[in-house]
Amino acid sequence: MPKVLISDKMDPRAAQIFRDRGVEVDEITGKTPEELIAIIGQYDGLAIRSSTKVTKAILDAATNLKVIGRAGIGVDNVDIPAASAKGVVVMNTPFGNSITTAEHAIALIFALARQLPEADASTQAGKWEKNRFMGVEVTGKVLGLIGAGNIGSIVADRALGLKMKVVAFDPFLTPERAVDMGVEKVTLDELLARADFITLHTPLTDQTRNILSAEALAKTKKGVRIVNCARGGLIDEAALKACLDSGHIGGAALDVFVTEPAKESPLFGTPNFISTPHLGASTDEAQVNVALQVAEQLSDYLLDGGVTNALNMPSLSAEEAPKLKPYMALAEKMGSLLGQLEGDKVQGISIEVEGHAAELNQKPITAAVLAGLMRAYSDTVNMVNAPYLAKERGLDVREVRHDREGAYQTLVRVTVQTPTGERSIAGTLFGPEQPRLVELFGIKVEADLAGNMLYIVNQDAPGFIGRIGSTLGHADVNIGTFHLGRRNQGGEAVLLLSVDGVVTEPLLWDICKLDGVKTVKLLRFA
Repeated sequence: MPKVLISDKMDPRAAQIFRDRGVEVDEITGKTPEELIAIIGQYDGLAIRSSTKVTKAILDAATNLKVIGRAGIGVDNVDIPAASAKGVVVMNTPFGNSITTAEHAIALIFALARQLPEADASTQAGKWEKNRFMGVEVTGKVLGLIGAGNIGSIVADRALGLKMKVVAFDPFLTPERAVDMGVEKVTLDELLARADFITLHTPLTDQTRNILSAEALAKTKKGVRIVNCARGGLIDEAALKACLDSGHIGGAALDVFVTEPAKESPLFGTPNFISTPHLGASTDEAQVNVALQVAEQLSDYLLDGGVTNALNMPSLSAEEAPKLKPYMALAEKMGSLLGQLEGDKVQGISIEVEGHAAELNQKPITAAVLAGLMRAYSDTVNMVNAPYLAKERGLDVREVRHDREGAYQTLVRVTVQTPTGERSIAGTLFGPEQPRLVELFGIKVEADLAGNMLYIVNQDAPGFIGRIGSTLGHADVNIGTFHLGRRNQGGEAVLLLSVDGVVTEPLLWDICKLDGVKTVKLLRFA
């Protein structure tokens, strides 16, 4: 009989689910890391919330551990690389607290609109400053959603019920999905210019970090009120403080901060600023939901091998895994390439397989492509939940299997639909399991996708290779691999090169200024 440890306080119904399913369970909470190390070796599964820190030392002692389940979305308290190295599956429950978080955002909108915290403090101090607290109605106001995924769509639904006008910026929001949600899809700049209230519902990634920067905040409508219940780091907190002090921003409410616990902040004490201690998921209902879900997921895995919301493994049977894993590695890299180059424009995607690839289960290949594509915008996407997230955003996904024989014994082609047309790349396996890109946007080019790479589109002309090499050399950046292709002599050429060291923004600008350069992009691959 499998045995599970619940190491953080959870609803008692979670333990009962384990027992009802035939899984032995111990509820032992509040242990120090040393105490946990002493007992973890006897367990097959570990159910946690945020208190338990699953470090490499704990994993090293977990000689029988097969799966870790996080009741909640964030897994910052789990050393996922160390877990993966030991073959331990890490799962979370990303959708159990969506309604709770959305309701908290709505609550903060009302708190800002009517200055509720300040009015409460003033009244309880015996001041009765009725004329001081002149609020605004939310009816008829424009709510700008930055992020229209699961939580954002719930906020939109609630806001529409309050008779607000909702506009949304989300790279994966299709026009059709926007119509279904009852929102207007807009650019970020348009949202900033029009919104009376702004709420953020996006993960923290390289693309979203400081999405509300000082420059972006300066573009907002005067008097805008901003709510962030998503992730600290989406807003430049110093710039927000300056805009509140100047009166350009009418109010702000943060449930999350760059540094947590937020024991101190320059924003504290600022007029028209509201803060809560990361309460987005803190309701009885949400905590029950995630506890029950994690118990079901761990039981499924330990008893039947079922995988749900895994962060470090695809959904594969033991028989399929050896054949599919090389293709999934190829597919994920291809998806990542397209996500980094075209992610904000993708409206649909087609995954085609031919040759040996057409004889395999295509679902994991598709999931790997989608995981790579959306990893540029989400810090929780994985091969299991990527298809769900794509469907949620209205992304049209097509799978095509060809019986034909082509130039390669096996081939995976990924084509994305964008407002300007289709963009297609193709890849194959060299040998039994070496992923290799063989076509990029209609140009034949053979390239490994690994580490830090530069993607450069330029006009084919004598001397260009020397100029790019000299520019990188002067910046003390070494070239690891060099892959070049062109449409025709003197036409458009594409260059993919891997680099050692850091490519800075000034260096990217120096490359952009070289004669013939049309596009420069820094790419990162695992």
